[in-house]
Amino acid sequence: MSFLFGKRKTPAELLRENKRMLDKSIREIERERQGLQTQEKKLIAEIKKSAKQGQMGAVKVMAKDLIRTRHQIEKFYKLKSQLQGVSLRIQTLKSTQAMGEAMKGVTKAMGQMNRQMNLPSLQKIMQEFERQNEKMELTSEVMADAIDDALEGDEEEEETEELVSQVLDEIGIDINNELVNAPSAAVAAPAAKNKVPQAEATAGTDDGGIDSDLQARLDNLRRM
Repeated sequence: MSFLFGKRKTPAELLRENKRMLDKSIREIERERQGLQTQEKKLIAEIKKSAKQGQMGAVKVMAKDLIRTRHQIEKFYKLKSQLQGVSLRIQTLKSTQAMGEAMKGVTKAMGQMNRQMNLPSLQKIMQEFERQNEKMELTSEVMADAIDDALEGDEEEEETEELVSQVLDEIGIDINNELVNAPSAAVAAPAAKNKVPQAEATAGTDDGGIDSDLQARLDNLRRM
């Protein structure tokens, strides 16, 4: 029958409405208390004035009124404190209700996710991932080995050239200079032979030794 009298309010709406009413009541009580405190100050001033004038009857009447006013102020303080306590409880209920709604949504979402997650399917996916990962690593290793093999010949050629240059440097021979100076050395040979026969013979012997040693080292390099 609630549809005949309007839409039924949710618990959150009821809590919010009640808290609004409590806050309004607290503000009204605070205004009343402040008014009584103003009245208290006026009564005190009147009592002092009447006492100075010797009007003791009026002083007694106003003193009773002052006592009642102070008691009422104290009651307003207590009532305000009680209403604030109730307001805090309502706020706590609102927070708890909001947290419950949030947890309800989270629980529902978790349930849906768990229903969608098939454990055997996940296991198959992980196994397939491991297999593909191993395959990728193996492919990378094969490619790396192939690249190393392809570059190995160039590296050996460079190392061979470096070793040949090192050997020639050790025996003090520059191939370029030897090729350039070869004809002039052949022309100058007779004059040198006439001047120092013994030295030429010795030098010829040394050159032969050097050529043999160089040839041997080059042969060794080729066999490596």
